[in-house]
Amino acid sequence: MLGILKGNGNSLPPGFGGKRDLSNRLGRGDRSPLSIWFWELDRVLLSLFLVLIAIGLIAVAAGSPATARRLSTDTESLSPLYFFYKQLAWVALGVPFMFVISMYPREQAKRIALGGFCVFLLLLLLVPILGKEVNGSQRWFGLGPASFQPSEFLKPCYAVTMAWIISWRQRDPTLPVRIITMGFTGLICGLLMLQPDLGQTILFCGIWFALMMVSGVQAKLLWSSAVGGLVGIIAAYNFYPVAQQRIDAWIFGTEGITHDKLAMATLTAGGFVGTGPGLGTRKFALPEAHTDYIFSVVGEEFGLLACMVIAVLFFAILVRVVIRMLDEQDQFILLAVTGLAAQFCGQAMINIAVNLGIFPSKGMTLPFISYGGSSTLALCLCCGLMLALTRRNPFLDQSPYIGNGR
Repeated sequence: MLGILKGNGNSLPPGFGGKRDLSNRLGRGDRSPLSIWFWELDRVLLSLFLVLIAIGLIAVAAGSPATARRLSTDTESLSPLYFFYKQLAWVALGVPFMFVISMYPREQAKRIALGGFCVFLLLLLLVPILGKEVNGSQRWFGLGPASFQPSEFLKPCYAVTMAWIISWRQRDPTLPVRIITMGFTGLICGLLMLQPDLGQTILFCGIWFALMMVSGVQAKLLWSSAVGGLVGIIAAYNFYPVAQQRIDAWIFGTEGITHDKLAMATLTAGGFVGTGPGLGTRKFALPEAHTDYIFSVVGEEFGLLACMVIAVLFFAILVRVVIRMLDEQDQFILLAVTGLAAQFCGQAMINIAVNLGIFPSKGMTLPFISYGGSSTLALCLCCGLMLALTRRNPFLDQSPYIGNGR
């Protein structure tokens, strides 16, 4: 054996090449699929996602005792870190899932999203028939001890699918892509309002509006869409009891506004640096400390400084995506990544605004910070698609031969 190792280097089996093999692994000359993925991936964007996930685990650990105490009964007492352990399990599933999705080439990632759109839209149609009701809303399918919310997974697939439909205009400018996408959006929003889920309805409309803006639609059409949205809000207030209840609670201070005031009081209770991990007390008065109002829990225990860090991270993700797309030539990729970023950062903006009392309560999680099984896995799908679609060869873009087609 010793003689073999001392012999000709060509006789060494793969994996025993010593320093040379180790230096070439994931190097620029390595053409393995893993190495290609590593060099094409936007590692800055991936790092931002992973930092948010790590912060989210700390935040859920802070909010878990409040919800565990509220849900405990005389016969069953939940562990203070019950939701933290469950979230840890979801993250352990979600992060590898995000990495796997990010490894697919752009074309395959698009096909995954298109197939997912068909599947999850069908499931959304079945929610009013087969879904289970939780807290007055019928949004989930029961899967034993777990639950599954199709609308969460539909969001990233919707963004990519609508981008694909809008990109048809490059081949045929006469295609009514605006009407087609409006039809799909209207169908989805109608199904969501039946659940009812006002927050998701607003988010889907926001994604569609962002896609329209980036696609180069005329300004008058954007203004007409904005006016249509305003008319829709007025109609929802008059004919949609859930919207009327939420808006009345927000404006006139009825029952729902109490939660908003509690959230704001909790957010500012810790001052700039917070009371310290596990030392918060106001969080025990919040109705959903581990999900809807996790941002307020972070403010109480870790301070407004931590809240600012979280907000800056979401802003950094948005800026990074914009920078990545500045020289993108493929309209589909530009639109798809825009829609995914609008979903991710738009959801964060809505949740933070609710905690600040700017928006009425929506029942929407803060991406990667709030607890949630469906939410975590769906967000990992969103970020995996974003990473897959933003992959590019760092050397091909610098080639002097690209411009003249050589």
